[in-house]
Amino acid sequence: MFGPDQVGKEERDQITKAHIGKTEMPQRDHPTEKFFILYHVLHSFGKPCGKIPLTNRKEEIYPMGMTMTQKILAKHAGLDKVEPGQLIEARLDLVLGNDITAPVAITEFEKAGFTQVFDRDKIAIVLDHSTPCKDIKSAELCKQAREFARKHQITNFFDVGEMGVEHALLPEKGLCAPGEVIIGADSHTCTYGALGAFSTGVGSTDMAAGMATGLGWFRVPDAIKVTLRGKLQPHVSGKDVILHLIGKIGVDGALYQSLEFAGEGVASLTMDDRFTIANMAIEAGGKNGIFPVDEKTMEYINGRVNRPCEAFQADGDAPYASEVVIDLDQLEPTVAMPHLPENTKVVSEVEGLEIDQVVIGSCTNGRIQDLRIAAQILKGKKVAPGVRCVVIPATQEIMLQAMREGLVEIFIEAGAAVSTPTCGPCLGGHMGVMAAGERAISTTNRNFVGRMGHVTSEVILASPAVAAASAIAGHVADPRKI
Repeated sequence: MFGPDQVGKEERDQITKAHIGKTEMPQRDHPTEKFFILYHVLHSFGKPCGKIPLTNRKEEIYPMGMTMTQKILAKHAGLDKVEPGQLIEARLDLVLGNDITAPVAITEFEKAGFTQVFDRDKIAIVLDHSTPCKDIKSAELCKQAREFARKHQITNFFDVGEMGVEHALLPEKGLCAPGEVIIGADSHTCTYGALGAFSTGVGSTDMAAGMATGLGWFRVPDAIKVTLRGKLQPHVSGKDVILHLIGKIGVDGALYQSLEFAGEGVASLTMDDRFTIANMAIEAGGKNGIFPVDEKTMEYINGRVNRPCEAFQADGDAPYASEVVIDLDQLEPTVAMPHLPENTKVVSEVEGLEIDQVVIGSCTNGRIQDLRIAAQILKGKKVAPGVRCVVIPATQEIMLQAMREGLVEIFIEAGAAVSTPTCGPCLGGHMGVMAAGERAISTTNRNFVGRMGHVTSEVILASPAVAAASAIAGHVADPRKI
């Protein structure tokens, strides 16, 4: 095996040509040597982006015809323009891993012979999936992540007591900003597109290479334009928007494409709505989901992000593979029936279906707005007999805010269990695993076979409003009738 200084000019040229499809990649005998190829472009990519307040890149700055995603990737690849299908190598602003995926990346990192990370401030490791550790195996994985973070002095390492569900925690901590390129060894890393960033999930080996080099390979995605019109009605939220979209185009409807949200309806969505929508872009097969930066975005990052960042807007003639138009004022509370997020129905079609468990939380719907919606419905009422209701604030800060506002008291008095932040039940890990034949209605993002427990259990995806109403009724219920 060899180091980066042994990658010769001829080979570097071959690699560069391969990026734009002109030749084949050079072959390596050792499986880990692929990581070292990334080193050949370790050079300056220019000055940092803008200064807060954001620089808003006008259309005339770039050649016409690029989407938001394409402009961000072009900037981070040091190129004037990119096109769909083009292979590029881009500078990374943040590399993320959790207690399940980071240990795999760490093992590959060390196996490849890397001895230092590219930037300890641009790596985040969040122990959120199985923590507080539920068993010996999860404890060992967390120990491995802790030791790596300590060894490399990782600035943004979040353990029990500080951690939160990663995709709620990182924006809250100001680690994601407009115009940035973010990869994470978790498929719902696409959440940060709500802030106008390009963010996408990758495998643990890509995370390892990213931690070592600060670079990532991407195929520039084509885009679907999602035009939002009107304004959401009461008891309808961002979860209903994204479930409606997935139901319309299918779980592969945006396969390796960017879902780019636009239209006057965007302004009516809260930031929590946008996080929810971007979070589930992957459930439509999307490479990423992204929103334009507006006043609400700026208000959210103010006081959180303290570094230069830049907003990008799509060109007026940016090419889109297709366009989907959604009238927000026409949407109704929507659910996704087992066992795919595309199996959507308006709640009135499935009212009365009995449930055993309700989960309110996750990286999709564990933010303060979600808890307020649920508490408003649960206040003064009781969870139905025979139904278990688990409420999981997504971060410690959200937990504190919920306590200050009296939301936790409402949940407990209603008969719900309130948990420390964790992904837990979403992946069938802990804090709500189901037995054979049980059914849950949940604000999480996936309802695949066995996702929350036994292979014969079922998960119905829903908004916090629908979940809370169902907890009271003991069956799938319409929040407009509670």
